[in-house]
Amino acid sequence: MEKNYKLYRVRELADGDEDFIMAIAAAFLEEVPEDAARLKKAVAEADYYTTYQAAHKMKPTIDMFELGVLQDLITVQDWGKLEKKGEDISDELKNVLDAVKKASDEIKKDFNL
Repeated sequence: MEKNYKLYRVRELADGDEDFIMAIAAAFLEEVPEDAARLKKAVAEADYYTTYQAAHKMKPTIDMFELGVLQDLITVQDWGKLEKKGEDISDELKNVLDAVKKASDEIKKDFNL
């Protein structure tokens, strides 16, 4: 449990409410993988605006669950926001997508979702 993500901040926010923690975990699974897929597609299509939007939306959750890829996600977000046409962000994107996949798989298992 909590190998690819951390619940410290979630637990702090929940103040002992296990139902709330479960709801936050379920919300992670509902939104973050979908946003990651949107991000991947947007980067592949050089859709800067959608890249920025998807990355920006993911930031608070990636940070709260401490996936360890916040800086990579910010790099991807800035690529979209600033339309950095010549910059290769494939490594950062891969790191974010891998972290989301690993955390999602682990959360599903840990919370039986």
